[in-house]
Amino acid sequence: MVLVDSCVWIEASRERGDLHVKLALRALLDEYEAAYCGPVKLEVLGGARNEKRKALSYFFEAVPYLAMPEIIWDDAKNISWRLRDAGQAIPWNDILIACIALKQRCRVYSIDAHFQALSEKCGLLLYQPGYGGKYQRDVEG
Repeated sequence: MVLVDSCVWIEASRERGDLHVKLALRALLDEYEAAYCGPVKLEVLGGARNEKRKALSYFFEAVPYLAMPEIIWDDAKNISWRLRDAGQAIPWNDILIACIALKQRCRVYSIDAHFQALSEKCGLLLYQPGYGGKYQRDVEG
């Protein structure tokens, strides 16, 4: 399972969005590997233009939802403190998304550089589009 970040949904929904992002998301959807969580849904639908809201809403009805247990808030707080102590300020919503992925033991597909930092500092696994959709660590090592 791959938790798809809001920036991917948004980029893929743009008429002139990045073709590689569109194809990677389509492959995840076709293989029933894409998932979402509450913060992603709010970011995507909360900022959607009126004419795109209905179409985007359909995706979230057909894609698995990853629940956010109460413990995620403490996990996010602890990771946030660790990152701040290391001199890195990452938006709280990205930290929440990462914590949900860590708790659910799934990868994250994002084109946001914050997730690279979360991967390096917290062991978050990132989805790398391409043949086999490898784990980041598989690609590096």
